[in-house]
Amino acid sequence: MGAGMAQLEGYYFSAALSCTFLVSCLLFSAFSRALREPYMDEVFHLPQAQRYCEGRFSPAQWDPMITTLPGLYLVSVGVVKPASWIFGWSEHVVCSIGMLRFVNLLFSVGNFYLLYLLFRKVQPRHKAASSIQRVLSTLALAIFPTLYFFNFLYYTEAGSMFFTLFAYLMCLYGNHKTSALLGFWGFMFRQTNIIWTVFCAGHVIAHKLTEAWKTELQKKKEERLPSVKGPFAEFRKILRFLLGYCMSFKNLSVLILLTWPYILLVLAFCAFVAVNGGIVIGDRSNHEACLHFPQLFYFFSFTLFFSFPHLLSPAKIKAFICLAWKRKIQFLVITSVSILLVWKFTYVHKYLLADNRHYTFYVWKRVFQKHDIVKYLLVPGYIFAGWSIADSLKSKSVFWNLMFFICLFTSTVPQKLLEFRYFILPYVIYRVNIPLPPTSRLLCELSCYVLVNFLTFYIFLNKTFQWPDSQDIQRFMW
Repeated sequence: MGAGMAQLEGYYFSAALSCTFLVSCLLFSAFSRALREPYMDEVFHLPQAQRYCEGRFSPAQWDPMITTLPGLYLVSVGVVKPASWIFGWSEHVVCSIGMLRFVNLLFSVGNFYLLYLLFRKVQPRHKAASSIQRVLSTLALAIFPTLYFFNFLYYTEAGSMFFTLFAYLMCLYGNHKTSALLGFWGFMFRQTNIIWTVFCAGHVIAHKLTEAWKTELQKKKEERLPSVKGPFAEFRKILRFLLGYCMSFKNLSVLILLTWPYILLVLAFCAFVAVNGGIVIGDRSNHEACLHFPQLFYFFSFTLFFSFPHLLSPAKIKAFICLAWKRKIQFLVITSVSILLVWKFTYVHKYLLADNRHYTFYVWKRVFQKHDIVKYLLVPGYIFAGWSIADSLKSKSVFWNLMFFICLFTSTVPQKLLEFRYFILPYVIYRVNIPLPPTSRLLCELSCYVLVNFLTFYIFLNKTFQWPDSQDIQRFMW
C-alpha cells in the first residue's frame, strides 16, 4: 500500500512538473516575441553576461550600475557555452538574449524539484492525503506570482532561489559542508542571501537548543520546582536558559563543531564587506542600508495577502480579538511601539515614487499617500498578520521561530526600497514550514495564484504605455 501511494505521488509530481514546464515554455515564447530588447534591470544584466560569454572577465568590463556579484553571469556562461561546443552553435546564438533568459527557465524547473523535496523532508508523511497536499503545495509555490514572473526575465531571482533552497535542503539532510558551498553560490547571486545561510546554521543550533530545553523541562518537572508566573514568564525562562546554555564552553564547542562550514562562510562574507567597504558593489548611492522597521509590517501584509486561505478566516479573526481582549496591556504596548516605528522609521525611496512601471508605485500612491493617517490605521492589520503568521508556525520549536524571525528581520528591515522581490525568499521558506493545509485551501491558493499570474502576464504583454519624454515601450510589472 505504501509503495503504491509513493508511485501515485510520483505520477502526480511528474504531471504537475510537466504541465508547468509546458505552460512556462509557451509563456517564454510570448515573452521572447514581445521583448526582443533588454527590459528594466536586464539593461545591465544581459550586456554583462554577454561580455562574460565572450571571455571578457576583466574588472574594467564590469558595469558599475550592477550591485550584485557575478554569480548569475558565471553560471549562465557555464550553461550556455557547452551548447556552442556540443551543437556547434555560433557565439551570437548561445549568448543571445533568449538563451540567457532561458537559463532562468531551467532554474525554475530546479526550483520546482527542490520545493517538492523540501516538502517531503519538512512535512511528516503520516497520512495518504498528504501526497496530493505536498504536490499541490509544490505547484502553488512554483507558480508563486512574484517568483514565477521573474523566471522569464534575466534577473537574479530564479538562480538565487535555486541555490538557497538547495543549501537549505542539504542542511536538513545534515550535509553541512555541501550546504555552505551552495550558500556561497547563493551569496554570489545576491549578497543578502548570506542571511539564509545563517538561517541554515540557526536551524542546526535550534535543534540542539530544543533538545537541551526538553531535558531542562523534564528535569524541573521531576524536581517539582515551582513555575514562574507573570505576563513574560515564558520569555524570562527561555532567556535564562539561553544565557546558561551559552555560558557553557562545552555547549559552545559542540555548536561550533556542528556549524563550522557556515561560520567559515560568514567570516568570508565579513572579509568581503571589509575589503569592499560595504555589502553593495557598484551603484551604492541608491542602495543605502537603514533601519526601515515598517518593512517587516509590509512583509506581514504581503504574506497575509498571498497566504490568505491559510491565515485568514472568521475563526482566526475571532481568536485574535479574544486574545487581544484577554491581554489588553500587552497588545496596547505592541500597538504603541508599532505606531512609533511607523512614525519615526518610515522611509520612501525615490525609485518608489518615480517608477510607475512597478505595482509598488500604485500600492504606495493609492493606499499610503491617500492620507497621512492611513499608515497608522493599518497598524492593527499588521499586528493581526504578524500574529497569524506566528500562530501558523507554532508547530515549530520556539528556537526555530526565534532563528527564523531574526533572519526575517535582518533580510527585510535594512532595505530602504519597498520591493516585493525582497520578500520572495523569506515567504517561500515560511510557506514550506507551515503544516500542510487541507486540500480545499490549497486549491483555493493555487486558483488565486493562477488568476494573479494570468492578470500579471496579460497586463505586462498587452497593456503597454509610453512616457512623454521617451519613445521606448513601457510595461507594468512586479
